Amino acid sequence: MATETKSLLCDVKNSCLMIVDVQEKLSAVMPEKVINRLKTNTDVLLTAANQLKIPVIATMQYPKGLGGIENFVKDKLNETSKCFEKTSFSSLEAEGLEDHLKELDKKQIILMGLESHICVLQTAIEFTEKGYDVFVVSDAIASRKLTSYETALIRLEQAGVWLLNTESVLFEWLRDASHPNFKTLSKLIL
Repeated sequence: MATETKSLLCDVKNSCLMIVDVQEKLSAVMPEKVINRLKTNTDVLLTAANQLKIPVIATMQYPKGLGGIENFVKDKLNETSKCFEKTSFSSLEAEGLEDHLKELDKKQIILMGLESHICVLQTAIEFTEKGYDVFVVSDAIASRKLTSYETALIRLEQAGVWLLNTESVLFEWLRDASHPNFKTLSKLIL
């Protein structure tokens, strides 16, 4: 009996990009430098996901209180992107999200969003416990405080979550300079 081999690289055929709670009121309390980094890397990841036809899922934590999805995310979502509202800190608990993932049949969850030490952390750990390969994009997550962000990275690693950066995700999706989208997408990296 052959065992299924787990890919240690992001695979364009098995990936789903999940944007956790990048909402107006959460973004507003982030340090300016941090939110600018998040905006830049969100643009790269969403542009690449759209061109490579990677499914995109966005979540919103209690939008009545925290506002809607930020425009820099909303403007890049397409007709196949799905948004889920939630009150639980883990996105896995959002109504309908797990069923949607089963329909997509993707084994890799590429996670980005807010806040690193709460919703991103709990989402990553719960998906790992469910058997998904979880990759957290460390330069596309944020917390209000640096210590919270740093602690989240340590905890994620301890839980078996893969940490990587935006550029790594992009080039793992492409895998080869001969990829038809290489020239266009590699220009997104400044």
